[in-house]
Amino acid sequence: MDVAKKIIKKMYNHDAFSKWLGIKVLAEDGGVYKVQMKIDKKMTNGFGIAHGGIAYSLADSALAFVANANGYEAVTIDSSISYFKKVKINEVITANVKEISLTKKNGLYQISITNQDNIEVAQFKGTVYITSKKWNLSN
Repeated sequence: MDVAKKIIKKMYNHDAFSKWLGIKVLAEDGGVYKVQMKIDKKMTNGFGIAHGGIAYSLADSALAFVANANGYEAVTIDSSISYFKKVKINEVITANVKEISLTKKNGLYQISITNQDNIEVAQFKGTVYITSKKWNLSN
């Protein structure tokens, strides 16, 4: 298993929130990482559709996994989201992460959130600060 996958696995194993949401980390595909979740009733707002925080949380978790996979601990310093389509109960949404820019200290990522029909429902942008602390994979 390569370092990136080990880091993501370690992060996920300690990420109670992502597990609580039912987020699944899917395999890396050509440099694009994906995470996915199914919408259930407890994730809906007063309109009976997925609360905006659900898609945001999915994208934020995806950002954390990918930004840290470079081997150094990274933290979000800025993020934003735009919503295009409502998401309903039982829909499956997937966050597709693309690295836009990576320097020694910062990373910029674009995350497209699609539904089970591969229709984009939201677009997330996140910037991370990359610390000088390497991930400890020994434990």
